[in-house]
Amino acid sequence: MLKASQAGCRYFAGVFAVGFLLGVPRTLVLVPRVGEVVAVLIELPVILGASWLICGRILQQASLSRVAAVVMGASALALLLTAELSISMLLANRSLAAHLALYSETAHRLGLAGQLAFALFPVLQTMRRHTPGTG
Repeated sequence: MLKASQAGCRYFAGVFAVGFLLGVPRTLVLVPRVGEVVAVLIELPVILGASWLICGRILQQASLSRVAAVVMGASALALLLTAELSISMLLANRSLAAHLALYSETAHRLGLAGQLAFALFPVLQTMRRHTPGTG
């Protein structure tokens, strides 16, 4: 499972970097013009597309079983949620309760749904690779 955890770390790092690069223009350009929910709806397909591609590249290199793909996705999600919480608490000076309260807002619930999809991508791609006729 070490190989799966390492793949999860690489997956998290790649997607986190893309998310950081997309988050700056979303926050500074899109949110003031279209609002937070619409900005997230614009960003979400882009980050999920990047996540799918990054995941696929890592899985080509790692060649994981379905169980290991679950570990990869779960470890990447744990790292992503930890990073998000850390940034919220350290940079935005929120308490844990204040951070968790953000999930009552539509934009944050959409983001969480995207994060759950991100965590499922390793499993979905592994299943797809191991299904006869999907090459």
